[in-house]
Amino acid sequence: MSDTELVLRSTRVITPEGTRAASVAVADGTITAVLPYDADVPAGARLEDVGDHVLLPGLVDTHVHVNDPGRTEWEGFWTATRAAAAGGITTLVDMPLNSLPPTTTVDHLRTKQAVAADKAHIDVGFWGGALPDNVKDLRPLHEAGVFGFKAFLSPSGVDEFPHLDQDGLARSLAEIASFGGLLIVHAEDPHHLDAAPQQGGPRYADFLASRPRDAEDTAIAQLIDQARRLDARVHVLHLSSSDALPLIAAAKADGVRVTVETCPHYLTLTAEEVPDGASEFKCCPPIRESANQDLLWQALADGTIDCVVTDHSPSTADLKTGDFATAWGGISGLQLSLPAVWTAARGRGHTLQDVVRWMSSRTAALVGLDTRKGAIAPGHDADFAVLAPDETFTVDPAALQHRNRVTAYAGKTLYGVVKSTWLRGERIVADGQFTDPKGRLLTRVP
Repeated sequence: MSDTELVLRSTRVITPEGTRAASVAVADGTITAVLPYDADVPAGARLEDVGDHVLLPGLVDTHVHVNDPGRTEWEGFWTATRAAAAGGITTLVDMPLNSLPPTTTVDHLRTKQAVAADKAHIDVGFWGGALPDNVKDLRPLHEAGVFGFKAFLSPSGVDEFPHLDQDGLARSLAEIASFGGLLIVHAEDPHHLDAAPQQGGPRYADFLASRPRDAEDTAIAQLIDQARRLDARVHVLHLSSSDALPLIAAAKADGVRVTVETCPHYLTLTAEEVPDGASEFKCCPPIRESANQDLLWQALADGTIDCVVTDHSPSTADLKTGDFATAWGGISGLQLSLPAVWTAARGRGHTLQDVVRWMSSRTAALVGLDTRKGAIAPGHDADFAVLAPDETFTVDPAALQHRNRVTAYAGKTLYGVVKSTWLRGERIVADGQFTDPKGRLLTRVP
């Protein structure tokens, strides 16, 4: 303990063993011990006592579209990582689209890393992309340190990232399985989407009908079949259809290596409340009905759904038109994900311990960072969020750090105010004041 530089003390520290009063010792950016609350502070160490605020591990968001370079006017590493830090997120993994170029070759990965290097306020890792024509690039990308590979089973919305048909999925998944990689999948079946009514216009009910549940259900069934056949590891992105839950639960029980995420907007917003023309609520797959949401929460509680991530997918405000057919589909949620989920979770009888499991420890485990991230435990990075869980605030878009301050949460009152965020033992934001960027670029642990 003689090398301890910092001790953070709280009456409520969320640890893997439970929530308790504790003092957390930090040296060289790493947690060295979780001590009794009244433990002596070593000579030369600085004490930060946060009182009754909750000390929780920094969140790990494994589904973020930063769009930098190429569509930096939509978002960028500087603004995205500031928004994340303001929301208690200390690690994110960037999706391979909608940047230009997409992260589908090692050269493209290097381009993105070079752009991010001096702009990241938090730690940043990268997903690769699996396209119809880049099977040869998958192993080199894996060896270069991407955390896995993103694929679409229906059109992605951008021309430079085409989707995989079932033959393409089989080829990519076989290659990824050959080196023990992870395929993460936007699972909507294009044939069901094509068969659905496509009326366009401002009515949310029409948009919801255009992205039916059976498109998700069918694509997930196909993905599970491929994973079972190849003994491959797959992850279902942004699950919105509760109808797929029995299939997923059965596959897990059979030993299929499938994990599943959902998103704050599916857990906190409902189709019934979306105003016509309000395309800030548009995402694909869509926000569904309240009864569907209840079943997603039940699946989180029983472990059928593993984790919660933002799928932060911003655009410029002009692309959020009043026509749901043509508006850009994506929810901006980085800064608000923790309070949004906590507000809904507390109302359903869940604890902050549950929220940390869904948004930090399990997401860290998904990408193999759980030896360093996602827990307040010795040997882990000293990444923390300090939260006042019973304080509320009303969402003001002008107060957000996102480059484009369009949000489906505008005007909502949420529980949970992030008082400060810490990265490797350094406070990187407090009371709206940010340090210079201190984030590191992360690669997959071999």
